[in-house]
Amino acid sequence: MTAPSTTCTAAIASTKLQLEHINARLQNFSPQEIIEWAITTIPNLYQTTAFGLTGLATIDMVSKMPSKVTLGKAHPIDLIFVDTLYHFDETLALVDNLKAKYPPANIHIYKPDGCESRRDFEKVYGENMWETAENLYDYLVKVEPAHRAYKELNVAAVLTGRRRSQGGARGDLAIIEIEEETGTIKINPLANWSFQQVKDYVDQNDVPYNSLLDKGYRSVGDFHSTQPVKEGEDERAGRWKGKNKTECGIHASSRFAQYIAVKKMNATGTVFDKLSL
Repeated sequence: MTAPSTTCTAAIASTKLQLEHINARLQNFSPQEIIEWAITTIPNLYQTTAFGLTGLATIDMVSKMPSKVTLGKAHPIDLIFVDTLYHFDETLALVDNLKAKYPPANIHIYKPDGCESRRDFEKVYGENMWETAENLYDYLVKVEPAHRAYKELNVAAVLTGRRRSQGGARGDLAIIEIEEETGTIKINPLANWSFQQVKDYVDQNDVPYNSLLDKGYRSVGDFHSTQPVKEGEDERAGRWKGKNKTECGIHASSRFAQYIAVKKMNATGTVFDKLSL
């Protein structure tokens, strides 16, 4: 593959026309070629992942990038994992399996601000917050930790595990996007792949995966809002079943403008003392 010549982060974000041009070029690239392009083009590149199947395939692809691309680094892209404190035990066990499989991969774990455990979180915000204040819950456990990671790690761009075949708002997903709230470049290298293509890759390359997938789950999030899917249902049908919702918030953070504004205004105090839970 011949990567585009020197394209800096500012150039990618500068105009919609440039973004459309880059997306048109990358549309026919393989996932590996998109990852190679990202590594050789964009500085301060990370991967955000909750260790879903697509993210796992991406981790494996990154680990197999040729040395000429990675400049000799065994795993050139660090991972960002947002631990909501409500993940399944199987998800947390998978993290340990991945560390054993890909020891050079550096995983940065971010949790809700000021909380190390579920008990810490519930002391402040109460139990079952995902039912009583759903949007604020999503912001506290997912969006704020992700934004904090971007800031502390000086992240310019992230690889994500989103695909068009996941349906919902992802049906017309671009390969390259710009997040308005943070200016972060989001790259979706497997945007064109189906669930089966991803699963085949994982199986053929002996990539560790969440054991819940063998129990009927396809997309795994927090334990309180994730169910197995039935035959013929969309891949993400088991997430927030019965609700008009397809995104947790990390990839739809415009929903949380009020919380982001209060966070900025109230940086030295309790973040949400001006908001009603």
